[in-house]
Amino acid sequence: MDTQLSAGRLTKRNLWTYTLGSIGRDTATTLWSSYLFTYVLFTKTLTNSQFAALSIIMVIGRAIDGFNDPIMGNILEITRTRWGKFKPWILGGMIFCAGIYLVSFSNRLDGWAYVVFFGVLYFAYDLVFTTNDIAYWGMIPSLAAHKEDRDLLTSRTVLFAGIGGAVATILIPPLTAGEMAIGGNAITAYRTMAIIFSLCFLGFQTITLIGVKEKPLPPKGAKTINNVGLGPLYRTIRNNDQLSWAILFFLFNTTGSGIINGGFGMNYIYFEFGYNGFLFTVFSALGAVATAAVMLFFTPISKRFTRNQLMKFAIWSTVGGYAMLLLVGLLVPSAAMTLKFGLLMVGNLFAFAGQNVAYLVIMICIANTVEYNEWKTGVRAEGIIFSIRPFITKLGWSLISLIVMIAFLASGVREFTNKIAALEQEGALGLASDVMIARIKDVLASVPSGKSNALLACMTVIPVVFALISYLIYKKKYVITEERYDQMLLELEERRELVGDAFAPLEEVK
Repeated sequence: MDTQLSAGRLTKRNLWTYTLGSIGRDTATTLWSSYLFTYVLFTKTLTNSQFAALSIIMVIGRAIDGFNDPIMGNILEITRTRWGKFKPWILGGMIFCAGIYLVSFSNRLDGWAYVVFFGVLYFAYDLVFTTNDIAYWGMIPSLAAHKEDRDLLTSRTVLFAGIGGAVATILIPPLTAGEMAIGGNAITAYRTMAIIFSLCFLGFQTITLIGVKEKPLPPKGAKTINNVGLGPLYRTIRNNDQLSWAILFFLFNTTGSGIINGGFGMNYIYFEFGYNGFLFTVFSALGAVATAAVMLFFTPISKRFTRNQLMKFAIWSTVGGYAMLLLVGLLVPSAAMTLKFGLLMVGNLFAFAGQNVAYLVIMICIANTVEYNEWKTGVRAEGIIFSIRPFITKLGWSLISLIVMIAFLASGVREFTNKIAALEQEGALGLASDVMIARIKDVLASVPSGKSNALLACMTVIPVVFALISYLIYKKKYVITEERYDQMLLELEERRELVGDAFAPLEEVK
C-alpha cells in the first residue's frame, strides 16, 4: 500500500485522478441545469397550460432534490462493498445520468406527451444525480484527512469543475442557436452536445473510478459521524438563531443572483440583438471575469476589510450594476447596437461582482454558525450545517423556476418562442438553415418593444429587490461580527481547558 495513503496523506495519484473527474461531470451537468429550459423554449411548441405544468415539475423537482441530499448521505454511510462505499454510487449515478442526458435532448415528442415524458425523466434525474453527487463530493474527507491536503483537494476540484462548467457555458449558446448551430438547427445541435458531453462525463469519471485508491473502510456496524437526517437538520436550524437568519439571507441572495441566467438574460439578448448564441456568450464574458476575479482575490481583500464593509460594497455594486442594465436597456436605442451591448456587459460585470462578494461573505457567515452552535449548545454539528448550502441552493433554483414561469406566461413572450421552436423543428426536418434563420429574424422583428422590456425589467428589478432584502436581514439580524466571533473562540477554548468539551449551553449572544 502507498505509504502516503496508509499515513492518511493525499497522494498525487488520488489528487489528479479524483479532481479530473469533475471536468467532464460539470460539463454535462451544466448542459442539464443551465440549458434544459432554453432547449424546451426553442425546440418544443407548448401551450400555456403545458408550459405551466412543465415549469411546476421543475419547481417541485428542484425542491425535492434538496431533501434527497441528507437521505443519500445516510445511505452512503452504511454502504459496504468490495469496491468501497463511494465508487458503486458514482458508477451507477454517472451511467444513468448519461442515459437521461441522451434521451432528454434527443426525443421528438411535443405537447402533453412531452410534458409527461419530461416529468418522468426530471424526477428520475433528481434521484440518480444525487447518488453520484453526494458520493463524489463525499469522497474528499476519506482521501484527505489533513487540513492542507483537504484544502488542496477541494480547491483543485472546484477549479476543474469550474473549467468544465465554463467549457459548456462558452460552447453551448453559439453552437445551438443561429448560424453557428451544429447541423443548422437547435434540435440537432442539442442532441450532438448531449452525446459529446455524456461521453465526457463517462470518460472523466472513469478516470476517478479506476485511478483513486480509497482507505480501508471501518468495520461494518461502526458508529458513523455527521449523520445528516431531516430531524437533526430541523433541530439544528431551530436551536441556532444565527443559522436560521443566515439561511434566509442566503436564500434571497441565491434566488436573486440566478434570475438573469434562469431564462431572462438569454431571451432578452435574442429579442433585442438577434437569434445568435454567440452574443449571449460574449454578454456573459465580463460577468465570468468578475466572478473569477472575486474568487481569486477575495482572501487578501477580506483581510483588509470587515464583512460589513464587504457587504456594503456588494449591495452597492449589485444595485448599481442592475440599475445600469435597466437604464441602458430602456434609454440607449437599439440602432446603437455596439454601444448598447457594450454598456450592458459593463453593467453585468458590476452586478456579478457584487453578487459573488455577497455569496462568499454569506458562506463565511454560515461557517461561523458552527462555532456559534458549539458555543450555544455544546455541539458543533459541522456536517449538518454544511449540508444546508446545497439544500438552500436547490430551493433557490426552485423559486427561480417559479418566477420565470410566471413572468413568461404574464408577459406573452412565449408566443414568439413557440414560433421559433416551430421553425427549429422544420429545420430538423430539412428546412434550409439560411431560410430558417431568415424566418426567425422576421419573428424577432415582430416582437413589440414592450415584450423585451418586460424581460429586461424582470432580470434587473427582481434581483435588486432580492439583494436588498438579503442585505437588510444580514444587517439587522446577523450578530456574529469578527469581534464577537473571536470572543466566542476564546470562551470555547477556556471551557475546554476547564471542563473539556462538556459545558452548560448558553442561550444567546449578549
